[in-house]
Amino acid sequence: MKNNLKNKKLFLFDMDGTLYLGDQLFPFTKELLRTIKTVGGKYLFMTNNSSKSVADYIKKLEKLGIEACYEDFITSSQATAYYLKNNHKDATLYVCGTQSLKDELSSKGFKITENLDEVECIVMGFDTELTFKKLEDVSFMLTTRDLPYIATNPDYVCPTEWGSVPDCGSVCDMIFNATAKRPIVIGKPTPLMPQLAMQNLGYTKEETAVIGDRIYTDVLSGINAGVTAVLVMSGETDEKILNESEQKPDIVLSDCGELMEILRDQ
Repeated sequence: MKNNLKNKKLFLFDMDGTLYLGDQLFPFTKELLRTIKTVGGKYLFMTNNSSKSVADYIKKLEKLGIEACYEDFITSSQATAYYLKNNHKDATLYVCGTQSLKDELSSKGFKITENLDEVECIVMGFDTELTFKKLEDVSFMLTTRDLPYIATNPDYVCPTEWGSVPDCGSVCDMIFNATAKRPIVIGKPTPLMPQLAMQNLGYTKEETAVIGDRIYTDVLSGINAGVTAVLVMSGETDEKILNESEQKPDIVLSDCGELMEILRDQ
């Protein structure tokens, strides 16, 4: 089954826990990306982390020694903007997220407001600038009004080099406990990001693989998109989680260094 990866042309990589951990680049990452280009493949960085804009990610990767440009990314922020354009085109947004997420949505033409009377749609992201005031605002609006409520991603935790911190899904659970309201989720595990990547770059499902360290987001996104779903054991998932999961990846690798060796063995 692993040899099927030799036939793939488009590799959609989760980032944290897959290519790096926190601020520590895995030792194989640079050579892996070079190998994909050498064998005629294409890769994109596909992340659920909406706390950073693409510009922020470019700077982060640059610090880690990886050159990247805007076209190298497909993010939950971009996918959320795409969804909003198609479903709530002219809506004024309240964004419970970082300034980077607000800037990303503003750059796509959306008006962002903190005036609760003007809000027509609520967007929840991974908010490393979270305040109680934001939680109170969202709870108030969802309790008193019937507003569209969108979440960039369902991740419960974001991995760091020392452990994990609460992510968007954990905050959404807090809001649910207060309001009994659940959001429409845009990022992985929905198929939207892989679908947009294939659509934009002209690759087929048979040519595409999603690679990541989480079953309930990365792997399930690949499964839902009908592409090859690859789990790497270098991040959140351990053997216990894998064995107990109802969803199973098509391929399991110890880390992306193993993928590099498979691609080299052409």
